[in-house]
Amino acid sequence: MSESQSTGEAGAQGAGEAKGGRTAQLKHTGLRPGWTTGACATAATTAAYTALLTGEFPDPVTITLPKGQTPSFALAAEELSDAYAMAGIVKDAGDDPDVTHGALVRATVRRLPAGSGVVFRAGPGVGTVTRPGLPLPVGEPAVNPVPRRMMCDHVAEVAALHGGTSDVEITVSVDHGEEIARSTWNPRLGILGGLSILGTTGIVVPYSCSAWIDSIRRGVDVARAAGRTHVAGCTGSTSERTVVAEYGLPEDALLDMGDFAGAVLKYVRRHPVDRLTVCGGFAKLSKLAAGHLDLHSARSQVDKGFLAELARRGGADEALAAEVADANTGLAALQSCMAAGVPLGDLVATAARDQALAVLRGAPVAVDVVCIDRAGTVVGRSTVA
Repeated sequence: MSESQSTGEAGAQGAGEAKGGRTAQLKHTGLRPGWTTGACATAATTAAYTALLTGEFPDPVTITLPKGQTPSFALAAEELSDAYAMAGIVKDAGDDPDVTHGALVRATVRRLPAGSGVVFRAGPGVGTVTRPGLPLPVGEPAVNPVPRRMMCDHVAEVAALHGGTSDVEITVSVDHGEEIARSTWNPRLGILGGLSILGTTGIVVPYSCSAWIDSIRRGVDVARAAGRTHVAGCTGSTSERTVVAEYGLPEDALLDMGDFAGAVLKYVRRHPVDRLTVCGGFAKLSKLAAGHLDLHSARSQVDKGFLAELARRGGADEALAAEVADANTGLAALQSCMAAGVPLGDLVATAARDQALAVLRGAPVAVDVVCIDRAGTVVGRSTVA
């Protein structure tokens, strides 16, 4: 068993201390969590920069994730010269059927002149953004914002420990990443040349449909037993933070529905609570608005034609509606409408609420929907109905 595997299992066991919410749901599934490519790239960066400053690679290398967990990773590759250091981590996705499971994620670190800051480069197997509508500008390596922040924070920590600076170039690569990326949506999104380096928590939450749906039901049962009258179905950790900030809900009122919106709605229909808030990313909830109850990218897609029709209802002219219909991503469609003063976020939230009410079939549950962007900013909401 690798060091990272043992840490993952310990994390899952620790989750059992909670009586409800996301961590309790994960324990109930019996599935082992894993690590994102962002966590692996951060660990590789930390090891490589430490070696560049000290001449020695820490093995295992320990990092701190956004929620405070401190997993350790064994090195699978290392290389050191006067000019650079490279370290590699094999991604362990736990029990999730992740296409990047077993991939070797490498980070090569070089010193830069004072004042350069941290510069990211796409190495072999990591894509480059070529179309707008993603959380990175065109031309940037497909290393998402949270992994970038994690790597920057760890570079600063290593520099403070060993007398370095935060002026470095980090080249992230993934062995066979271009081939693996053909099994993802990256080519359609205009991310060319390889994979994206992803993750908002550093942890891969494993999804077995039957196990996760069962955990959702357990979550509703726990909330009802605790006397909660207001629960929230959230698509991920960012939406959880949003509903806590918006409504002050306790952990046992939070349902990690992931992509399984239908599972939440159907179970709450049979086991009602006074109020259900559904919160998630704009693109995911646009699928619910269009009538999809499974929000996974492999089983439902953002319907830009549907978004264009909603935009027309909100006052968009034909030129804007055509721009929405041709947008690269749901986020790009939203941004176009926001710039024109068309409330597409509110329209999607309202349509998603109406779909939820249709599934509830008159059950005594009031529903509202909150749409957020990747940073957790509210970009649309419905009234309670």
